[in-house]
Amino acid sequence: MFETIAVIAVLLAVAIAVVLILAMIKPDRFRVERAAAIKAPPETIFALIEDFHRWRIWSPWEDRDPAMKRTFEGAERGKGAVYAWDGNRNVGAGRMEILKAASPSNVVIKLDFIKPFEGHNTAEFTITPQGGATNVAWAMHGPAPVMHRIMQVFMNLDSMIGKDFEAGLANLKKAAEH
Repeated sequence: MFETIAVIAVLLAVAIAVVLILAMIKPDRFRVERAAAIKAPPETIFALIEDFHRWRIWSPWEDRDPAMKRTFEGAERGKGAVYAWDGNRNVGAGRMEILKAASPSNVVIKLDFIKPFEGHNTAEFTITPQGGATNVAWAMHGPAPVMHRIMQVFMNLDSMIGKDFEAGLANLKKAAEH
């Protein structure tokens, strides 16, 4: 009996060590980015992004909790605009503040997650005219603390967040092209 417990303890210790080693070789920063071509003027797209009140039209997270509480502070739109949310486990809680709004080409947002996990990241939208369309790149980047890297051993962050970005860009395309 004691030998079985000892073997299980050693195997558990080895498994934990392997996970920690795999986590420590992950980068200490992350970046997720997706892009889409939208047949609309850059100004139209910029207006949908720089105004948090209009995110309900296209954000991929807005319909995941119909009872989500939203608060708006600061500027009405653009630099200084603040949007905070508190919702169910599908959306969590957090706060966004627009740090830069260079019309019609760039929006930079400070993104602070409160729950289910604390995180402090930057989201950026780059809007570039390209032929008869406008290319919109949506990126999120920030530090990857140890707990974040441990989670990355078991899940693909780029794929997980990337799917949401793709859905949001598809919604933004639909809104801007109509």
